[in-house]
Amino acid sequence: MAQSVLNSEHKEHVQQLIRKAMGSDIAWERLTYMADTFGPRFSGSENLENSIDWIVETMKQDGFDKVWTQPVMVPHWVRGEESATLISPREKNLPMLSLGGTVATPQEGITADVIVVKSFDELEKVKGQVKGKIVLYNAEFTSYGRTVQYRVNGAIEAAKHGAVASIIRSVGPYSMKTPHTGTMYYDDQVKKIPHAAITVEDAMLIQRLYDRGEKIKINLNMQAETLPDTESRNVIAEIKGSEFPDEIIVMGGHIDSWDVGQGVMDDGGGCVAAWEAVRLMNELGIKPKRTIRVVLWTNEENGLRGAEEYHRWVKEDEKSLQNHVLAIESDAGVFDPIGFGFSGSERAYEILSEIGSTLQPIESGQVTKGGGGADIGPLMRDGVPGMGLVVDGSRYFWYHHTDADTMDKLDKEDFNECVATMAVFAYAVADIEEKLPW
Repeated sequence: MAQSVLNSEHKEHVQQLIRKAMGSDIAWERLTYMADTFGPRFSGSENLENSIDWIVETMKQDGFDKVWTQPVMVPHWVRGEESATLISPREKNLPMLSLGGTVATPQEGITADVIVVKSFDELEKVKGQVKGKIVLYNAEFTSYGRTVQYRVNGAIEAAKHGAVASIIRSVGPYSMKTPHTGTMYYDDQVKKIPHAAITVEDAMLIQRLYDRGEKIKINLNMQAETLPDTESRNVIAEIKGSEFPDEIIVMGGHIDSWDVGQGVMDDGGGCVAAWEAVRLMNELGIKPKRTIRVVLWTNEENGLRGAEEYHRWVKEDEKSLQNHVLAIESDAGVFDPIGFGFSGSERAYEILSEIGSTLQPIESGQVTKGGGGADIGPLMRDGVPGMGLVVDGSRYFWYHHTDADTMDKLDKEDFNECVATMAVFAYAVADIEEKLPW
């Protein structure tokens, strides 16, 4: 059996971090304040930039060795006024959200008959009936990865057959009249048509009407616009390593959110948890051997520009890519943590599994093979080991990208366990004698 990488001091510091995280209200109060004060933080919005100003100012009071921002040019899509109305067989307002990046309808909207399909294969079978109609994709949620294709590519496929607009059943397993937004794409070789999401309930209602042979007509009115790119910022804060300051553990989440709800699960909670994990080390006077850097990436939701800029900077300007020991991300909600999914070498997996065993008191130290995250993806593609926080995600997609991503859905004890889990892994990797091998 390999020799333990953790000594008695490490184990004592780990227990101090767990106790401190579980007994503190600071991070919870900061997350609540950010959510309630700034609301959703969409790329290009004043809300996002105001929240970043507040974070930087607050971080500077926390005793980090360095706090700074990194300019990033981001997309600037604005939702505008929007509505969807069932015209026949009866009139009914349809709660809806335009999908991010969609083009607008004409000022008066688009009124057209609806054709309902459950898949791209079904669309192909009825392609001769699509011209001049609105396509509704009533695709049942199976998994996010499989079902999200209708949000991402639905407008392209419908437009290929002459549709005037497309609508999706929101990508989620459960709904209380909550439409879900998210990114969608166009193909420059295919006409761009408006693309929106309606609720699960209304998509199922329209399916039933359609199956009964009713003539379905909808008015879709969407005044979205894409403005020129604008400047946002990544937020970066670090505590310098006491022995190997050039070796870096990077940890964080994305500070932007969609323009609905408060963006606390996706991903304000991940950002504040990473921030708090390192603040606790400062408060306890723990000085790890390696540098721990917190990065709150901007523009994950509709561009990944923050992740790309950070990757470019560490590779070209800071020339520190080879010194990035580990990248840690939390972007799956801050529900009850289970542990981390890890992608890297077998020896690194063994080390992390030993570290995870110290989290037995809060049962959040399980390390499984395979994991990472969108914002650390560019680093991982260049070989940096990566790990993504794994939580009880059974309710995550109930609220994902909706107006219901709000503080009341979170539990303070679960959130504090996320803080403790991130703190323990970051601290231990930063302080053990052996550098985590790629």
